[in-house]
Amino acid sequence: MPTLYVENVPDDLYKALRKQAREHRKSIAAEVLTLLEQNIPTVEELAKRRRFYEDMKKLRARKPLGPGPFPSAEEMIREDRER
Repeated sequence: MPTLYVENVPDDLYKALRKQAREHRKSIAAEVLTLLEQNIPTVEELAKRRRFYEDMKKLRARKPLGPGPFPSAEEMIREDRER
């Protein structure tokens, strides 16, 4: 596994990172890994997002099967006007 060294980290950023690591009961290295995992998508994650996007695009392109078990807005307005 590769090792990552970061130099010239501003003091205020380091203090905030150390505080967050303590709050999560982690080492600074473990906290940095968690932050990287949450914020940097891997190739696999990007592929999963693309598949999800394509699936959603297909679902949105489908025609609705019908108005559903509820009346349409037009039907409700007509019914209300006829009262």
